[in-house]
Amino acid sequence: MAATLASIAREAKRCTRCPLYRNATQTVFGEGPARARLMLVGEQPGDQEDRAGHPFVGPAGKMLDRALADAGIDRDTVYVTNVVKHFKNEPRGKRRLHKKPNRSEVEVCKVWLDQELALVRPRLVLAMGVTAASALAGKAVTLSRTRGKLMVFVDGQQGMVTIHPSSILRAPDEAGRRAAYAGLVKDLKLALQSLATP
Repeated sequence: MAATLASIAREAKRCTRCPLYRNATQTVFGEGPARARLMLVGEQPGDQEDRAGHPFVGPAGKMLDRALADAGIDRDTVYVTNVVKHFKNEPRGKRRLHKKPNRSEVEVCKVWLDQELALVRPRLVLAMGVTAASALAGKAVTLSRTRGKLMVFVDGQQGMVTIHPSSILRAPDEAGRRAAYAGLVKDLKLALQSLATP
């Protein structure tokens, strides 16, 4: 099964289905156990992920690692990926600023996520952020209304939604960051509890 994920990852490396590949260094495919019970899905790779070729290794990834540890989840047991596999960015001098992928870019790229879901077959998918949640739900999702609740995504997949770890980094002050972080840990614990129930 891992070889099948690897073959799809190789195929995705050559993806030119939308224009995003032109300004990205490389495709950033998902990583984790081929039979992970929990899959975490974010929006897209960031600058550091784009350079490294691995998901969630930059500042948001470090925040996620800390939250997973505090929730009692070993990252090595989780499959982590993004809806969009190329870093959408706008060059500003030497920096590349994150740009939100549009609906057609999400739709075109979702072919890779659909294959990851079909192969990994997780018991639960935790969508991190509005872009991932809406892509998986097949409709616009409001985080405040759906967060932390079990729901069924468009393909019948059991899921939950939470914030994207990068939103913690963008909180305006330390109190806001602490509250947002605590909320992410709480949601990860809820996801772990739902995996424990038969």
